[in-house]
Amino acid sequence: MFNNSVLLWDCAFTERLLQLASSFNLDVKNPMIFNGSQADMFGYTVKQFENEEGKWLLIGAPWEGQPINRMGDVYKCPTFNSIRPACVKLNLAESISVPNITQVKENMTLGTTLAPNPKGGFLACGPLYSYKCGSLYYSTGACANVSSNFQVVNTIAPTVKACKSRLDIMIVLDGSNSIYPWPSVNKFLIKLLEKIKIGPQETQVGIMQYGHSVTHIISLNQYNTTEDLLEAAKKIKQYGGNQTKTALGIESARTEEFTTQRGMRKGVSKVMVVVTDGESHDSHNLESVINNCKKDNITMFAIAVLGSYNRGNQSTVKFLKEIESIASSPKDKHFFNVSDEKALVTIAETLGEEIFALEATPDKEATSFKMEMSQVGFSAHYTKDSIMLGAVGADEWNGTVLMLNNNDVVIPDSEEFLNKSDKHNESLAGYLGYSVSSVAVAGVMWYVAGQPRYNHTGQVVIYTSKGKRTSIIQTLKGEQIGSYFGSSVCSVDINQDSITDVLLVGAPMYMGTDKEEQGRVYVYILKKDKFQYEMVLEPIKQQCSCQSECSNSIREPCGSRFGMAIAWVSDLNLDGYNDIVIGAPLENNHQGAAYVFHGKGTIINKQYSQLRWRTGGDEIRGYFGQSIDGQMDLNNDGLVDVTVGALGGAALFWSRDIAQVTVELRFSPNKINIQNKNCEISGRQTVCVTMEICFRVRLKPDKEPKQSIALEYNTTIDSARRVSRGLFNETHERKIQRNVTVFSSHCTKHLFYMLTLIHMFITSRLDCTNSLLVGLPNSSLHRLQIIQNSTAHVLFRTRLCDSILTRLH
Repeated sequence: MFNNSVLLWDCAFTERLLQLASSFNLDVKNPMIFNGSQADMFGYTVKQFENEEGKWLLIGAPWEGQPINRMGDVYKCPTFNSIRPACVKLNLAESISVPNITQVKENMTLGTTLAPNPKGGFLACGPLYSYKCGSLYYSTGACANVSSNFQVVNTIAPTVKACKSRLDIMIVLDGSNSIYPWPSVNKFLIKLLEKIKIGPQETQVGIMQYGHSVTHIISLNQYNTTEDLLEAAKKIKQYGGNQTKTALGIESARTEEFTTQRGMRKGVSKVMVVVTDGESHDSHNLESVINNCKKDNITMFAIAVLGSYNRGNQSTVKFLKEIESIASSPKDKHFFNVSDEKALVTIAETLGEEIFALEATPDKEATSFKMEMSQVGFSAHYTKDSIMLGAVGADEWNGTVLMLNNNDVVIPDSEEFLNKSDKHNESLAGYLGYSVSSVAVAGVMWYVAGQPRYNHTGQVVIYTSKGKRTSIIQTLKGEQIGSYFGSSVCSVDINQDSITDVLLVGAPMYMGTDKEEQGRVYVYILKKDKFQYEMVLEPIKQQCSCQSECSNSIREPCGSRFGMAIAWVSDLNLDGYNDIVIGAPLENNHQGAAYVFHGKGTIINKQYSQLRWRTGGDEIRGYFGQSIDGQMDLNNDGLVDVTVGALGGAALFWSRDIAQVTVELRFSPNKINIQNKNCEISGRQTVCVTMEICFRVRLKPDKEPKQSIALEYNTTIDSARRVSRGLFNETHERKIQRNVTVFSSHCTKHLFYMLTLIHMFITSRLDCTNSLLVGLPNSSLHRLQIIQNSTAHVLFRTRLCDSILTRLH
């Protein structure tokens, strides 16, 4: 049905046409509103979706489940019920499951990422999905692969690995007389052991004690449960001794405890924890003993207890150096020192985490996390034949991008995204994969990944991929520290020829001159197989409107954060070119806004139309523009509609039909001689001119049956002058206003006459100004919008000039 048309119109006077003027055609007054919980962050993501049942809006709520069961979820909201749409939670979180692990779904933020599958269904990701190994939590992330009928087909969690809790750990305790008080050592043991899962197929722990000699207390395979081991550890007493033979204790553990007779398992990693409070009396043997442990691939942890040194006010330099030499590399992860025996308990948890890092990280020296904190699904994008999944936490938060093709998962090597020609290579915690997209270039697919913390200024990596090998084509660099350049990316085929034309990169925290986060979007155009910088798009400058509040300790950012969300939308104004919508969720004191930029040719028009939340009340409470989508016609009127997410809601804006109206004005006579009086008005002779106005209407998109539109036009003679030189015969005034209903074309005539004051005709131009409104027949004209004003100029002949043809300006 044809509703609330927007007018694109031409004006033609004496058979000449003015240039077509473009107009914004989203209905900002009558959006469909979807409300949800602010606390659940309902509206954080929005995606349009279609299945056999109808057309829907998918809305992510990453914190759904407040306050005690916060897992996040996705809502389906019907768009075919225009009265008051009721959104239904899909309960996807309940169906996410990975076997053979202790999964932790609380706070997994499901719904942070939504990616519709072009073949049907969609992906919903929770990048903070975690699982537990011992006392450690690994946030690997997971995604629900959801079918077109909203059922979870399977869980995608490519970086989850079963806990490798098969460690053989020997704890070697210094039991000499200088250790005091001994109960502190027992507390340390209990704190360390209580979170270790003990069993024949899990971790095994043995304990021995040394002084001047060695005492074997617990062998590796002696206890099969954590509870039994804890009970035994509580009863361990101090055996004493006048000497501290650390080398003897270590060698005895290596040769006597790490044996199959005492429970050592072949192929299982070996760990030794040495706790001592003094320099060894057999230090001459330490070097060879430590080398033997290295040869046997035993990971060594060493703890120096400084109690006796501090009590005796002795130097600890030599002691610390000796004990540090026992620890494996890197020393900062394997060597500890505490002030006294009572402080041992304070490092038990940290020591346990480092030991369990050995389980999770296959690297022999366990120097860093690889994919254990990968946060897969922080971003997602479907290409022609695969899925790109951003994993910002991979490789110690340097980040990476995984590729999924059917059941195959490709995880690039950590070095693949390093640009060898970049001398800095400061990618530490760069968050590669924060945003992902793809580019179509002459039959070749390029991949795009944002890395907003790279070198503090951010970058975007453009690359190709074949297996685990990537080839970097180009990197685009940010220019301002902290701007978060690359946090959003969007590739656009403007002219719909299946070749990417532009790449947009958001830097939403770009600081303006007044230190406000105005944000900006960088536009790059594809030329000769490279992206070249073209221009920046910027919002209306925002001032911080919270002068008093901003002075307190809780400073909220001011500005716009323009570019936090960028989406291409299918040809809004039906000119054959795709368009762009950019969110600015902090604009207008955090109320938010969205900007519409129309495409033209192979580039984007820099002039924008602004889309703000305009309805009263508190239905949408802020951050309007934090998510955007506009790919589908949701009300079957042939026009793509736009959805904008906010904090606690979303708004669906219907695109309006376009009426292209050509207006043509003709004058008779078209040559005027004011001395040639051709009519009589009110009993006196004067010059009369007939003005004919013709309207031709073309509707976009074409529809049946043909629909009429209502036009209101206003015409004013000599609008630029205080006193008019002509009046309309119908009103005897300089103005005339009429309403007409037009199907395809309509013409109407008006007669105006000249006043007889000759001195008023020194100039040879007479203005005729027109304004036009458009709407449905019988619609309220006060709701109609003035689309365009135009002025025609009628030139005439006086005593001072010869005959001049009518012309237009």
